[in-house]
Amino acid sequence: MGFYDITVKNAQGEEVSMGDFRGKVVVVVNTATGCGFTPHYEPLEKMYEDLHDKGLEIVDVPCNQFAGQTPGTDEEIHEFCTLKYNTQFPQMAKADVNGENAIPLFTYLKSQKGFEGFGKSPAALAMSVMLKGIDKDYKKNPDIKWNFTKFVVNREGEVVARFEPTASMDDLRKCVESLI
Repeated sequence: MGFYDITVKNAQGEEVSMGDFRGKVVVVVNTATGCGFTPHYEPLEKMYEDLHDKGLEIVDVPCNQFAGQTPGTDEEIHEFCTLKYNTQFPQMAKADVNGENAIPLFTYLKSQKGFEGFGKSPAALAMSVMLKGIDKDYKKNPDIKWNFTKFVVNREGEVVARFEPTASMDDLRKCVESLI
């Protein structure tokens, strides 16, 4: 199975095929409305506005698995994102990204790009300390560690990069621009 074979339910309950994005650069991100990283919506939307016409798609998958930071319904989440950040990219239904109920999209993405670390920033060090308390072996598994983990898929459907929430949004944009 490849990226283009996977479907995800959107907020209206309809199946969306990743095959619909064939030939485009896709950023898949698990999001939250009440997280310290929620402001990532702003540069994501800016990148979408700037690069969508050149072939960028962003697939937003709200997830409530990290400290319950996405408690709302799909409708409430969509309203928050559009009112606060004017998001225009596709938003899927709230879903799990880890564990036995993880949606196939994230199971696939994690199989292609595992966890490579948080980097050296103060936020990265804080994430490392926090995660050691949750899962002392967090460095050894590919699970999503927190909200706003971003995967970049090239125009051929290959997962080429994974950006943890502590990664620079500028670095994400440079990666995307190199593929557009």
